[in-house]
Amino acid sequence: MTRIRFDEMKATIKQAFQKAGMPGDKADVCAQIHTESSRDGVYSHGLNRVERFVDYIGKGWIDVHAEPTLSANFGSMEIYNGNMGPGILNAIFAMNRAIEIAGKNGLGLVSLNNTTHWMRGGAYGWQAAEKGYIGICWTNTESCMPVWGAKSCGIGNNPFIMAIPHADGHIVLDMAMSQYSYGKLQVTRLENQKLPYPGGFDQDGNLTDNPGQIENSRRILPMGYWKGSGFAVMLDLISALLSGGLTTAGIDKFDKGSCGNCSQVFIAINPLKFNSQEFIDQAINETIQQIKTSELAEGTGEIYYPGEQSLKTRHKNMEMGIPVDDGIWARVKELANQT
Repeated sequence: MTRIRFDEMKATIKQAFQKAGMPGDKADVCAQIHTESSRDGVYSHGLNRVERFVDYIGKGWIDVHAEPTLSANFGSMEIYNGNMGPGILNAIFAMNRAIEIAGKNGLGLVSLNNTTHWMRGGAYGWQAAEKGYIGICWTNTESCMPVWGAKSCGIGNNPFIMAIPHADGHIVLDMAMSQYSYGKLQVTRLENQKLPYPGGFDQDGNLTDNPGQIENSRRILPMGYWKGSGFAVMLDLISALLSGGLTTAGIDKFDKGSCGNCSQVFIAINPLKFNSQEFIDQAINETIQQIKTSELAEGTGEIYYPGEQSLKTRHKNMEMGIPVDDGIWARVKELANQT
């Protein structure tokens, strides 16, 4: 397995984005987020998404020069039009703006309509936590998952993120509405591995742990079965209602895949507006202590709190280099004109 240094990966991705027509400063930020995603073990939304992002730019589905514009201001809530700009840049802007509002009011909510794929949603949870804020955000997407009881895709695999700042390691939950995201299926397939648990159905309607069979059938399994299905529907509707944007049904009509016209919500909360730092630390530490001292089930080596494994992977990959699929790395280097 090939491992690539963080700086080398970022520089290569940045060059690929600039070759596609993205201004240098914007390419730098987007390359940083893609590289951080791979660094933290979310390879599917890091290096592995570069080629698709460049393809979307080439098709004119992403306006690399666009900036979000304010549509409405309601004090602690603002709505912005993403103008089909790069999803990463729009999302960073929206979370930063929510943090600014929360700094004054304790809570800030910013919604986006008409924006594009934000890549790794967890990036914006980490963004809030790094600044000392609780972060909550989600996006809707094109339909890529069957509603519970159906065979054809009709709902989005709408990622949902929650983050809590903590000095000894932020607590960050970044989850799709399926048992495994399509990105996880891709990574597992490329490694010629099976999923730890069944993640969807094969062409004959049987639950399977074979990622390739699930990709072929497009029948990915909602987490919690009907509960994950219902959760996806509610996130879709609320994001559209709060932003004045499109629902999944509306996104599907544009036929741009996971690229565009998404509706997103970003919430920032300043915990120090309501609690002392002592109370916050006590609540977090006693919760982590209880989790860590739980009796282990058979076959379990260690119990982690949300975000802890990402930090562990981050430190390992910064020390040893970020693992890459050689074929994907070669194609990104070609996009950067390095071969």
